[in-house]
Amino acid sequence: MTLGLFARTARVVAAAVMIAATPMAAFADGTGTYYDRTFVLAAHQKCNLFRAPVAGALSAAALQSRGAALRAGTPETTLQATAARAQARARQISCANPELAVVRDRVSDAFAGWQRIPRMDFNGDRSKWTADRVRREAATWRLVQTSVTGASPVRFGLSATAPGTGNVFGGEMLTAVVSFVGRPRPYAARIVMRDPALAARPWMTPSGRAVLPPETGRQTVWSAGTAPAPASLLATGRTQGETWTFPTTGGDRLSRLDPREPFLIEFLFRDGSVATATFEAGDFAAGRAFVAMGTV
Repeated sequence: MTLGLFARTARVVAAAVMIAATPMAAFADGTGTYYDRTFVLAAHQKCNLFRAPVAGALSAAALQSRGAALRAGTPETTLQATAARAQARARQISCANPELAVVRDRVSDAFAGWQRIPRMDFNGDRSKWTADRVRREAATWRLVQTSVTGASPVRFGLSATAPGTGNVFGGEMLTAVVSFVGRPRPYAARIVMRDPALAARPWMTPSGRAVLPPETGRQTVWSAGTAPAPASLLATGRTQGETWTFPTTGGDRLSRLDPREPFLIEFLFRDGSVATATFEAGDFAAGRAFVAMGTV
């Protein structure tokens, strides 16, 4: 169902943006879908075409198409140029253009069903982000990826607190939940990822796999606090664990990574040891935009 909706949306948007009159040769690099969605988003930002839920859905779809293009091998520089073309074309179109109204109506219709989707998987090369917009009374995962450190399960993503307990990140907190067994609890946790200011591009192996750059090209986001984990956030079969929450800036930084890149959650112990769980950036940014549409 989800893939069908995406396919129909792509066709509708592609047909609508024919008003851009861009030569088909410009799409020979496989960036057509990304161009389409970026163009419509830019037109919305200029002309306020859509209600917030539709704009949120379109933003998630544009980010997902960017991730798909990167995983398919499209260079980041090509996508930047594609976005620049789409945004430039949107700047040239008058908000009073009647064909822009056609774009607005068709895109709104296409995304009407998309807005009602309660759950979605954002698949990556090796891992996936699972998004869940269902309204619940207990603490829950809105966006989550699973990993392990040794035999201990680790979950990471956006968790929603129970109603009435406050919020940190648009109603969701950037959270890691770990269940250690048979060892002391860590005293700190951190996210380790590439720093685009120090390493402008992802580090790719000859086989095409992304790896973390050397220490000199990394950045760290430290946890802002820890507490016992609610049972609803634990891995299946676990009865205890800890939540480690991170500042909003951590989510912003993750959103800027290449979807093929790994990042780490490291737990630090007083004996000097470090327990590490590896995650994949994947379509974190798209999933984040999807859950920001609100609960259903």
